[in-house]
Amino acid sequence: MEVKLWNDKREREMYDNFAELYAIIKATERLEKAYVRDIISPQEYELECQKLIAHFKTLASTLKDTVPSIERFADTYKMECPAAINRLVISGVPATVEHRAAAAASASTSAAIVAECVQNFITAMDSLKLNMVAVDQVHPLLSDLYASLNKLTILPPDFEGKTKMKEWIARLSKMGAADELTEQQARQLHFDLESSYNSFMAALPNAGT
Repeated sequence: MEVKLWNDKREREMYDNFAELYAIIKATERLEKAYVRDIISPQEYELECQKLIAHFKTLASTLKDTVPSIERFADTYKMECPAAINRLVISGVPATVEHRAAAAASASTSAAIVAECVQNFITAMDSLKLNMVAVDQVHPLLSDLYASLNKLTILPPDFEGKTKMKEWIARLSKMGAADELTEQQARQLHFDLESSYNSFMAALPNAGT
């Protein structure tokens, strides 16, 4: 006889999210240890860490009612991941960004903005995957992304991500807060975000190194 952990679709989704949260925390712990032991380069570490932090923020926001404390979640499942908790919950930025901040304030400011842009890109894409397609859900995410891109002086005024986000924000501003993107619109927006993200990474001075 098959034993189910859930009684309905909502419970199943909750357990799926729990499993994803568990996996993100574990992956971050492994990444932190690999970085400390010089198993991966700072560039590889920073990129992967930014992705994990962005995924974590999106998921933590989704689970805020069922998982009010990430530390308690980790204790409940005996995870023993102190480095991950520090990186995801307390710090919120990769160790490399923290180190640069201590070494040179001006350089770290730029790095922090890059990290912010990456996180905003991934948060927006993840939200669409979670079917958060109402205007009052999508508009703030695109506004945050557009604002962070404008902070980065290395990007030209006509940078693809800026122009596309500006167009989407203008389009959403004409819709009602409770209106939702159609499946075709959501798919196009995700495509534009992914395309802009790839262009953004290629535009960074250390891209590919």
